[in-house]
Amino acid sequence: MQVTQLNDQQLIAQYLKGDEKAFETLLGRYQEKIFTSIYLFVKDTALAEDIFQEVFIKIVRTLREGKYNHEGKFGPWAMRIAYNLCVDYFRRGKRRSVVQPTETFDIFDVLSSNDLNVEQQIIKSQMHEKVRQLVDMLPPEQREVVILRHYADMSFKEIAALTRVSINTALGRMRYALINIRKMVEEREIVFH
Repeated sequence: MQVTQLNDQQLIAQYLKGDEKAFETLLGRYQEKIFTSIYLFVKDTALAEDIFQEVFIKIVRTLREGKYNHEGKFGPWAMRIAYNLCVDYFRRGKRRSVVQPTETFDIFDVLSSNDLNVEQQIIKSQMHEKVRQLVDMLPPEQREVVILRHYADMSFKEIAALTRVSINTALGRMRYALINIRKMVEEREIVFH
């Protein structure tokens, strides 16, 4: 069976047996969601890269120490680590700590690039920027739910647990976020191409 056909748990087992390609595949499944979510929280590319690197250093350390016990839940577990690191950053008063790659691991050695052509990149970037601007204008609780739901692909149950609110509160925040975004689109007559 090819490494790309393995589930997360099988990839972790392969990685722990020394198969670096298994970790690269696992990372590839989640890197865009995790990085985008971090970026949307911190709104700084360099800081998002630092936090992203820190997330995967924590993941690798946990896996290598045999402390991973979230079978079948790798994605939500990785997102929880990313979320907690973002929250820690804001709690520290936005003091920036630079994450240095370790001698044995640098996340950017594993990342691959799926380049779009220039025109596609520009169009995609412009649309994403419009959406990001609207999301940024939401109240913090609503923005948080939108980021976790649509960029991190978390369920409302996972969002509720992560943010320590009831599922109904998480759903309500999403509902109000969508209403507010719709109002902003209408008021500003924003057109998505």
